[in-house]
Order: sequence, then C-alpha cells, then structure tokens
Amino acid sequence: MNHHPDPVVTTAQGVVRGLSQGDTAAFLNIPYAAPPRGAGRFAPPRPHEPWDGVRDATMPGPNAPQSERRLGSVDMSPYFGPGWSRGEDHLTVNVWAPAAGGGDLPVMVFVHGGGFVAGSTRSALYDGSAFARDGVVLVTLNYRLGIAGFLDLPGAPANRGLLDVVAALRWVQENIAAFGGDPRNVTLFGQSAGATIVGGVLATPEATGLFRRAIVQSGSGLGAFTSEQAARVTRAAAQALGVEPHADAFADVSDDRLVEAASRLAGIDLRSETHRDPLIGLSPFSLVLDTQPAESVAAGLGTDVDLLIGTNTEEGNLYLVPVGEYSTSTAGDVEDAAARSHPDPARLVATYRKTRPEASFGELRSAIMGDALFGAGSWALAGAHAAHARSATYAYEFAWRSHALDGELGATHAVELPFVFDRAHLPLLHGPAALLGPDEPPARLAARMHETWVRFARTGDPGWDPYDTERRATMRIDAEWAQVDDPRGEERQAWS
Repeated sequence: MNHHPDPVVTTAQGVVRGLSQGDTAAFLNIPYAAPPRGAGRFAPPRPHEPWDGVRDATMPGPNAPQSERRLGSVDMSPYFGPGWSRGEDHLTVNVWAPAAGGGDLPVMVFVHGGGFVAGSTRSALYDGSAFARDGVVLVTLNYRLGIAGFLDLPGAPANRGLLDVVAALRWVQENIAAFGGDPRNVTLFGQSAGATIVGGVLATPEATGLFRRAIVQSGSGLGAFTSEQAARVTRAAAQALGVEPHADAFADVSDDRLVEAASRLAGIDLRSETHRDPLIGLSPFSLVLDTQPAESVAAGLGTDVDLLIGTNTEEGNLYLVPVGEYSTSTAGDVEDAAARSHPDPARLVATYRKTRPEASFGELRSAIMGDALFGAGSWALAGAHAAHARSATYAYEFAWRSHALDGELGATHAVELPFVFDRAHLPLLHGPAALLGPDEPPARLAARMHETWVRFARTGDPGWDPYDTERRATMRIDAEWAQVDDPRGEERQAWS
C-alpha cells in the first residue's frame, strides 16, 4: 500500500481508492459478489463483474433490504444501524488496515447480528479502526437477510445468507494480501445471528481451509431450524405474498414486498412432536439444517479451526427489560419460558430455582430464555469442538452489567460488542436508555477485551486455559477477570 493521501489497492476485480484516517486506511463498499437482483436474490452468490478505472471506496454503500428494528425503550440504533440503505449492489465488504501497509497481518472477518432480518456494516459499533491500529486487517460484510437470505424455498439453495459469508471468505483469500493481510491467518467472528452463522460455516465442508480460527459471541450451535420447521415459514410467507412457495414465483416479488411480508411472519409456532423452536418464537428465520452445527462439529467438521466461544451472563434481559416484561414476570411466565425451551420444563425450573435461590421471577425467566437461545447451544458447540484434539477451544462469559433502564439491563445480549471493537467511548452508547447505560464502564475493560480478541486472532491463544470436557475452564470477564471451571455446571447439565 502506498502513502498517498488516499490509499489505492488493486483487487482481482479492479482498483479501489479508500480513505486515509491517520494511521488507518479504510475501504468501504467493495463488492465481493454480484448484486442479487430478481431471480438472483434466490440463487447462490456469483462473482462480481470486474470494473474499469478506480472504484471509489470512501463512502458507505447500500445494505440488504430490511425493516426498521426497535427493541422497546433501549436505543439499539448503534447495533442495528440506520436501517435499509437502498441499492442492489449490497454484497460488499468494508476493510480497515494499517496505513503503513506491511504484510502477513492477521485478518479478522466479522459477521453482524440482527436476528437474520436486520443489521449491516453501517452500524456504528462495527468500525474497524481499533483493529487496524493494533495491526489487524479487519473485514466487515453484508449478507442477504430475511426472505432473500434465509427462507427455505424449493428451487433455491438453502441458507443463502450463509453462502454469502462463504463467498466473502473466498474474496478474502483472493484479495486480502493486497491490503496487508495474511490469507492463511483468518479469524471468522460474529455475534448473535452472525455467531450462529459462524457456527454454521464451521460445519460447512465447502468453507474448509478458508479460515483458521473462529469466535462465536452469543450464538448457538443448536440454533438451526429443521426442513419441516422451515417449510412452515415458507408456506406462511407464500400465503402472505399470494404466490406459490417456489423460487420462480418469489423472483418477481419486489424487495419492498419481501421485507413487508417478512415482518408479518413473527409468531409462527415452529414446535413439532420431535423438535422445539430453537429461537423460542423470537425470529422466523435462522439457518435451515437437518443436522445442527454442534452435531456436525461433533462428527468432525470444523475441528481444524481454533474456537473462542462465549455468552453474556444475562442474555435474556434484552428481550424482557426494554419492553417492560422483566419486573412484571410471574411464576407462570417462568414456567412458560421453560415449556417453550425444554422437554422437561418442571425439572428445568426446579434446577434454576435451586441454583438461584434469591432470584426474582424476572431473573429466572431471563436466565432460561438466555440459555434456550444461546447458552445451551454454545455449551453444545464448545463441548463438541473440545472433544477433538486437533485444535484448541476457549470459553468466556461476559459479566459486566450495564446500568441502563434503571439498572435492569445488566450483562445482556450485545453489551460486549463495544468492548470487542474498542468503541465503548462512543457518546451514543451512553445514557439512561443507551446500551452501556449512564455510568462509565471500567477504564481498562475495552482495551483488555479488544486486546484479547486481537491476541486470539494473532496466536490462537486468548490468554487462559483451554476449555475441555472435564474442567470446562471459562474466563469470566468483568471489571476484574477471573478464570473459573464449569461456572454454571448444574444449569448446563439440565440442558444436555
């Protein structure tokens, strides 16, 4: 990379000109796949046409069609971003790299969350400057969402949003050296739906060799729908749109109508005789796989990749506190959460009451929801991965509590992200209804957490003992960091 005021890089598809930001070079809106238009929205990602001349990579670009997302009274705009920025050419990456160039730097590729229906590279949290500052080439990517990305349609490949992520990893293999990155040292990481996708990519044979390490932040190795569950969503979507449940029929429907129909699919009951709904009714979209990623990893897929995996202590709070349902929770709500999540709800509730004798109904309900969504599927994936000796497994639990929403939000879903990206200082994250609440977080927390993620990407070792199926060593991350063995053993066992 040259030291021109505006950095210029030649990729396999053409030349891009980025932005110089002090010691960092940023390249925004570089296509990694062809624009998904018309019937192409329901096809596998295809290579992008080369371009002539220099493509401007200084402005954020369009993102996947999506509707506005709100979560009650908490301001999640830094997380979801500004909503749908229109444009067909949205299968793009942003790249941040040290301006000084140099080669063979570790590469980190981030997959955003948003319930498989929202989110983008435009979210304020996902600025990669701190990674570039610390000698990492950071890539963020958009992928197809909602009906275009994840509706299981006859005549279309399944999990198209996941196929987009694999295509972006191929783009990284082909191009990242030109930005100073080492294609042999790629860490794929994601949060929430993005973390579940990372687990899915871990279990995708076509992705073998495209990355060396993975980080799963509040995802699930048990989060996929079966084909039968997905078919219920497909029938409902076809009905809402008044078309046949086939890719050919969907090809003629506008993006606006797909987005509108997707928002009407909430609340479909996906429970069957043999399977619970892994998303407990919160989203009608997920990966669609008849074998869960944790089971595929147990069978040997993805075992050559180092894995760092964890959850937050109070994941479920995000789904209760901002909508006023936490403090009003009843014993019936706790039982209902267990019934949605587990084949033996009475035993599950009894376990949580025993391990948390002082807990309110809100706390018990949140804990059960959080484990149904993320805990059980993370323990299953960690255990499956750790059972193979070919690579290392590490576990964490993020325990720092946000005092947002009158002190109730706590160590909830997504609250670790500002620390990972070293963005905890952003003013829009602070205030009584903002994600990090009214208090200043501990001074060193963001620096240390960010450094730990960088260290794992560089070396494969985050700095504590590996997780194995006996000890289950886990780093509890708070103002102080403490390694604990099998921190929630009794509750974990209740899910296995």
